[in-house]
Amino acid sequence: MEWFTAPEYWLSRLVFQRALAVVYLVAFLCAARQFRALLGERGMLPVPRFVERVPFRHAPSVFHLHYSDRFFAVWSWAGCAVSAALVAGVDGCLPLWGGMLLWLVPWVMYLSIVNVGQTWYAFGWESLLLEVGFLAVLLGNDETAPPVVVLFLLRWVLFRVEFGAGLIKMRGDVCWRRLTCLDHHHETQPMPGPLSWFFHHLPKPLHRVEVAANHVTQLVVPVLLFTPQPVATAAASLMVLTQLWLVLSGNFSWLNWITIVLALSAVAFSASPPPVPGPPLWYEIVVLAVAAGLLALGYRPVRNMISPRQVMNRSFDPLRLVNTYGAFGSVSRVRHEVVVEGTSDEVPREDSDWREYEFRGKPGDPRRWPRQFAPYHLRLDWLMWFAALSPAYAGPWFTGLVERLLENDRDTLRLLRRSPFPADAPPRYVRARLYRYRFTTWRELRETGACWHRTPVREFLPPTRLEGGDQSP
Repeated sequence: MEWFTAPEYWLSRLVFQRALAVVYLVAFLCAARQFRALLGERGMLPVPRFVERVPFRHAPSVFHLHYSDRFFAVWSWAGCAVSAALVAGVDGCLPLWGGMLLWLVPWVMYLSIVNVGQTWYAFGWESLLLEVGFLAVLLGNDETAPPVVVLFLLRWVLFRVEFGAGLIKMRGDVCWRRLTCLDHHHETQPMPGPLSWFFHHLPKPLHRVEVAANHVTQLVVPVLLFTPQPVATAAASLMVLTQLWLVLSGNFSWLNWITIVLALSAVAFSASPPPVPGPPLWYEIVVLAVAAGLLALGYRPVRNMISPRQVMNRSFDPLRLVNTYGAFGSVSRVRHEVVVEGTSDEVPREDSDWREYEFRGKPGDPRRWPRQFAPYHLRLDWLMWFAALSPAYAGPWFTGLVERLLENDRDTLRLLRRSPFPADAPPRYVRARLYRYRFTTWRELRETGACWHRTPVREFLPPTRLEGGDQSP
């Protein structure tokens, strides 16, 4: 079947695969470095408890068969090794079936992590990595040209990512329709980056242009992905530029980067394709059969997109083969932050020596400038942003965080930038207070050197100590 492959996309496939392998590598690295405090046997949401109450058929994972912290660590670091091998192009040194199996390995491994990750992994980019990673299995290697149907499915995912995000904005917060959301978003986003302060202080007319351009990129440009070249390449390039703008303006884990990776698969590079034999029959059958199944499953995200009750970031099957996406359907006008403090005083009073814990990415000390972490994902910092929106978001895990701070738990403290207490002298009490944060003005920045200004709002958690004291978490 001559129509089955598109040799002119050989370089697009190469760039796409290597870039996707880098995203896999970052994802496994995040898991390896953060899991003990979040999901470990003594973590805030332990995997063993989760697999006891959730059956395998609802959340397929190797950890239903066996779990230990050592096994999870080996699993995550092995995922890093496989991803690094894919970055190096080892799949191109294998026969076609071997390359496909190698790409299947990180997908299976990361699915096992996400399906037991609970609220720590309840982000759209987790499912997006798995959906795209599964399609990468079908792309083949240097033994054959890229299949047209898989290239189409990658564009279909990119279309759903962008178009779904555009629809959720138009249906959601009125500020998207009034073009005013960016008057607030750069300040109230989950984790501002080093340039977010400057983006926030751009002239308001430019903010209107930003929002309008976003609507065009998400609601009009995606349709052009399915047009002939070079229009499809131009559409994909506009998406790449938009995502790079978002990379500069904040920390959104690897969401922007994997969207860029998807867009690159639609770009037709001018390099001449190398001569390759036609695809074997078994490969054509496998690709077409799996593609037909994925298209059949795709009716659920389509139904969600056209529904007036559209939801964001939802998986429709336990293997996360098809999902719906979207972000920031509503934008907060005010930024709140939960500030966690501890004291060694025997009796906690308002005038006690309360010392603040410093997180790596979330705002804390008003004078500390935001840093760039994305595509690395600071999971605890992101959940602290949700906790500030509503204590209900913190219900399952915040008590566990406080308990581990009272114990000076080593793995938990590794998630933080700095603990104010020495390793052998944990605090007697921990409390949390809610503050309102806003970016300083140009004048305030010059006078104080602080990029944030904060004012106390209310108590989030009263002074708490371990069992045996006045209160227990």
